[in-house]
Amino acid sequence: MRYVRSTDPDTGERYLAVSVRGPDLLKSPLLNKGDAFTREERTALGLNGLLPDHVATIDEQLARVREQYQLKTSDLERNIYLNGLMDRNETLFFRFLRENLADAIPVVYTPTVALACRHWSRIYRRARGIYVTPRDRGRMIEVLSSRSFADRPVIVVTDNERILGIGDQGAGGMGIPIGKLALYTVGAGLHPSRTIPISLDVGTENPELLADPLYLGYRDHRLRDEAYESFIAEFVQAVQHVFPTALLQWEDFSNRTSFHNLDTYRNAIPSFNDDIQGTAAMVVAGLIAATPHSGVRIRDQRVVIVGAGSAGQGIRDLIVSAMVEDGTSAAAARNQILTLDSRGLIVSQRPGLSAEKLTLAPSAEAIEGWRIEGHPIGLADVVDNSKATALIGVSGVPGLFSADIVARMARNTQRPIVMPLSNPTSHSEATPAAVIEWTDGRAIVATGSPFPPVTHRGVTHRIGQANNMFIFPGIGLGALAVGARRITNRMLLSAANALAARVPRELQDRGEIYPDIRDVCAVSREVAVAVARQATAEGVAEPNTDVEQMIDDSIWEPEYLPYRPA
Repeated sequence: MRYVRSTDPDTGERYLAVSVRGPDLLKSPLLNKGDAFTREERTALGLNGLLPDHVATIDEQLARVREQYQLKTSDLERNIYLNGLMDRNETLFFRFLRENLADAIPVVYTPTVALACRHWSRIYRRARGIYVTPRDRGRMIEVLSSRSFADRPVIVVTDNERILGIGDQGAGGMGIPIGKLALYTVGAGLHPSRTIPISLDVGTENPELLADPLYLGYRDHRLRDEAYESFIAEFVQAVQHVFPTALLQWEDFSNRTSFHNLDTYRNAIPSFNDDIQGTAAMVVAGLIAATPHSGVRIRDQRVVIVGAGSAGQGIRDLIVSAMVEDGTSAAAARNQILTLDSRGLIVSQRPGLSAEKLTLAPSAEAIEGWRIEGHPIGLADVVDNSKATALIGVSGVPGLFSADIVARMARNTQRPIVMPLSNPTSHSEATPAAVIEWTDGRAIVATGSPFPPVTHRGVTHRIGQANNMFIFPGIGLGALAVGARRITNRMLLSAANALAARVPRELQDRGEIYPDIRDVCAVSREVAVAVARQATAEGVAEPNTDVEQMIDDSIWEPEYLPYRPA
């Protein structure tokens, strides 16, 4: 260990006892303070002559970062700059994010991270995280042991096949685990040493990458079938051996592998899939928060989901659970949620349905007597016949929610809930400005990517972002704080309820269903407390007398501590 947190027994001062000196200290992003090292620290740690004379405060450093950041002419350039800052000085990087959440989070993560992943091999500067390839079969324990991390870490792992809405990005998908874990730290205060980004670089089917002479990844076609499954099995076993106290978050796997991996290993290792479960918790939280203004309880919502991939299936399943918790039966709930894919409404009699999609089909009675204009049953017919009150898009098809579709929604209910959630912004099913115009300002709108406020008839509508950052950092913090052995469905519902409870009444009165992103730290703490208590109540964590104190003790603040030689 290169440092130890300590407290002076005489003065009570907290400090770090560091075992590195001179240039090595300046090269450590976790320990480097740059020109903020004091004169005493410079002398004691061999830094004299290696830094400019002025001893800066962190506020002075932030002013310099802000000026350099603003000189960049595109969000991709700003993303590159901030990742470079993280590679030099993690404390300063996270302090900058904390103080500039609304502006910087869309640059560090969605939507800009999609561009960073697409151009990964061309903007690459410094390695971060762990890459595991088919060359590492039989030695994954050795590979994972190559980097040291603190106890109770969170791992975000991807196999890069379905990155946001842009598909297979090969090794470039590493931008997702790095970005997600940055949000864990800035949102929930998880210390950077407890974060492990991992790319399972099992090849790519992206012909542009395979033909690119600058591509950095494993240059072959993707592992499939038994070869892929045995690869994942060895990886999970290696994680259990090297990081026995870790929480694992599956991220941006394809529809065909995401459910399989989650179902196979959810009880073997504490794990969850943010695309399936985190997105679902976000949507459920939004439906609950919309209740005061829409006048429709979650058990009475009639929901149409467009997109039957992992996100759509996860959303449907958790809404069913939420409806049951609100007092209806599981059978009734399943019939109130209708799901469409690229071939129209999913119904049991449709040939060629996968086992996963078959579970999304309503009973025959649910659509009996419908007036249908054509086959397959399209979105317009579903909205009309179901009397839909909420429309959720996870299709990745831009513009899918047309003026006609939204107008039909508006005939069903006074306050239609419309959530075009596909990322990045260019893949959104509709723009908030259009939805608000088409409903004459009546719609409650939330999106997956950030959009600016919309002014309609003199009223300004702030567009809530269904940003999973409100959910997954709190799940991770709460589960790790109490050592949860599994992530259960009721823990996810607890997270959704905690998030909904953090939407201030003044926002609800304006039809807004998510908090301001600047409140994410307080929200994450409340989500963590709810998740930890639920884990304890279900017996998947040991009983704890003071969950809140355990969580508070786990939260790291991005501030400089004094250093002393070890």
